[in-house]
Amino acid sequence: MRRVVAAHSGTADWLRRRLTAGVMAGCTVLAVAALLSARPENHEQWKALFAPGWVRVVTLLCFISLCYHAWIGMRDILMDYVKPTGLRLVLYTAVVVSLFGYAAWATHIMWRG
Repeated sequence: MRRVVAAHSGTADWLRRRLTAGVMAGCTVLAVAALLSARPENHEQWKALFAPGWVRVVTLLCFISLCYHAWIGMRDILMDYVKPTGLRLVLYTAVVVSLFGYAAWATHIMWRG
């Protein structure tokens, strides 16, 4: 008897999305706590809030989690609803290039002088 198996199960993607959502929720709690304790009022105070290295790393981790979370969701949507393979490949490429661009931009913003 032949067993038919799907290309991949949704359980792993579901777990990855829960993990990235947990990271983003934790980062949000930290950000709200930092903003409530610091209450920055001008540009210099905002710069000082993001000056420590750990704040930059946590912020970047949150943004990378957001990009990965978005990729999983967009990939699933495109896989389910875009049937022509060529069009799906073009849309996959557009999403990946956009997300990598946003991640690079966020990295540049967090580590520029």
